[in-house]
Amino acid sequence: MRTIEFTRYGSPDFLNFKEVEIPAPGDREVLVRIHATSINSWDWELLHAEPFANRMMFGLFRPKKLKTLGFDIAGRVEAVGNSVTRFRVGDDVYGDLSASGWGGFAEYVSAPENALTIKPANLTYEQAAAVPQAGLLAFQGLFDLGHIQAGQKVLINGASGGSGSFAVQIAKTFDVEVTGVCSATKIDFVRSLGADHVIDYGHEDFTRNGIQYDLIIDAHAQHSISDYRRALSPNGRYVVHGGEMSSLFQVMLLGPLLSLFGKRKLRLLLHKANKGIDTLGDLLESGKVVAIIDKCFPFDQTIEALKYYGDGNARGKVVVSMRDGGVTE
Repeated sequence: MRTIEFTRYGSPDFLNFKEVEIPAPGDREVLVRIHATSINSWDWELLHAEPFANRMMFGLFRPKKLKTLGFDIAGRVEAVGNSVTRFRVGDDVYGDLSASGWGGFAEYVSAPENALTIKPANLTYEQAAAVPQAGLLAFQGLFDLGHIQAGQKVLINGASGGSGSFAVQIAKTFDVEVTGVCSATKIDFVRSLGADHVIDYGHEDFTRNGIQYDLIIDAHAQHSISDYRRALSPNGRYVVHGGEMSSLFQVMLLGPLLSLFGKRKLRLLLHKANKGIDTLGDLLESGKVVAIIDKCFPFDQTIEALKYYGDGNARGKVVVSMRDGGVTE
């Protein structure tokens, strides 16, 4: 099978296609023939060894604990381990492999059965591959830490990106007023997702416009923690999962302390792989939430797909399909 070898930090041009043996599934693993995968910020950050904490986790001078990037996958079960009970050969599955070795930029992967779930029948492989991390960052932020409730004013910062596009849609399944924050070129796109109001961050700072929100979900933090507190209603919640490291560290270190003194809560979301995927899958299957794909690349152009993602202009997700130029059904 073909895989994309990850042996050096830096540019996508440092990645190489390589022929390797198809892995055999372990006792509680399934072998998945990957039909699609998607690109996430963690792929890009790890490729560039940013932030420095990634070097501490995966290898100081070169990546040692990962052979292949990519962790959002969708595909078909080709073989199962002896103790597998959840899946059979032929099942269509999807999931997030970030807690179980990654390996999505390849034609096959062996993964623990608990890292996968049955793909919603109405989703293509490409749509399903766009869901796991981005969709669940949005879901976990809104529910697990955000405690979203009907009647609230909710703001999504980074509303045009992968997780942001899911967050706007998921929030709108409640009776809430959603404001999306994005660049000027993406305002119409964010409105099309269902946002009631859209702020162009180039012309307006939502932390200084005098409006307070009951819940803020932030994928692009770049302000001080005091700025975010000012934008919250007296009982508001701020949940961040991406942005500049200085802002993230402030929320991680000071958020719990400040939350003790008053009713405003400020928390850093630590993504939990696949937590809530069945509930999110129900929303996808009902059509209430849709996976938004900006562009789909064939497997042969995965390196170009990473460069496109890195440009920062995508609306929704960037996906790689094995069904064009790679594995076909």
